[in-house]
Amino acid sequence: MAHLPRAQAAVERGQDEARPGCRGSQDPSHLQEPPSYSTKELTRDTWPDFETLFTQGNGWDFCWCMAFQRPRPLPSSRYRTRAERSAVNHREKHELLLNGHSHGVLVYGDGQPVGWCQYGTRDELPIMDNPRSRFAKPSRGSQPPEDWRITCFVVAKRYRRRGVATAALRAALGSIRDNGGGIAEAYPIDVTTADGWGPGTWGDYSHFGTVSMFEAEGFVRLAPLGRSNVIMRRTV
Repeated sequence: MAHLPRAQAAVERGQDEARPGCRGSQDPSHLQEPPSYSTKELTRDTWPDFETLFTQGNGWDFCWCMAFQRPRPLPSSRYRTRAERSAVNHREKHELLLNGHSHGVLVYGDGQPVGWCQYGTRDELPIMDNPRSRFAKPSRGSQPPEDWRITCFVVAKRYRRRGVATAALRAALGSIRDNGGGIAEAYPIDVTTADGWGPGTWGDYSHFGTVSMFEAEGFVRLAPLGRSNVIMRRTV
C-alpha cells in the first residue's frame, strides 16, 4: 500500500466514553463529570499540540513516538543520553510529518492535548518486520499481510483510565476507514498474563494498549507476541 497522502485538515470527533485506558491510574476525583473529548489528526497545524503533550515529563517524552518508525533503534554508542535521543527523535518526527509519513490522533480534554495514538501503514512503521527487534512479529505463514498498524498510546497522567485511549483508538480507526480501510493490526498487552502487571504499573509493552480495549472495538486475537502481548486484527 502506498503512503498516505499528506495529513488531512484536522478532523474532530467528539467522544464521551469513559472506559479504562492503557496506562496507570491516577486519582480522578478532580473530574466530577464523565469526560468529553475531541480528537484531531496530527498535522502541521496540530504539531505544537503534539509538542506540548510530549514535553510534560511523563517518561516517554524523549521518544517522540519514533521507535516504530525506524527499522532499528538509534545506536546507543552514538546517542548515549535521553536528551541526545530526544533531540534527534524530535527533529526526525517533524521531518516525517512534513513529508506525509507520520500519522496519529491527538485527544483533547479541557481544551488541552491529553492523549495520543499512532497509526500508519506497514512501511511507515517498519520495526515490527526486523527479526532482531524485540518488537518483531512471528511469521504467520499464509496469513495475509496487514495494511495498517496501530502501535502506540500515551495519556497525560491525570487523565489515565478516563477513556482517552479508547477515544484515540476510535478516531484512528475512523481515519483508517477514511483512507481506504483494510486489515488493521495492533499489539496490545494482555494484563491477565503480563509479568509484573498491576494497577498503576508501566512496562515496555504496555504503551500498545490493552486487549480488552481492542476487543471492545471488534479486534480478534491472532497470535502471541512475546510473553506479554498479542497480535490482534480487524478489517476496517
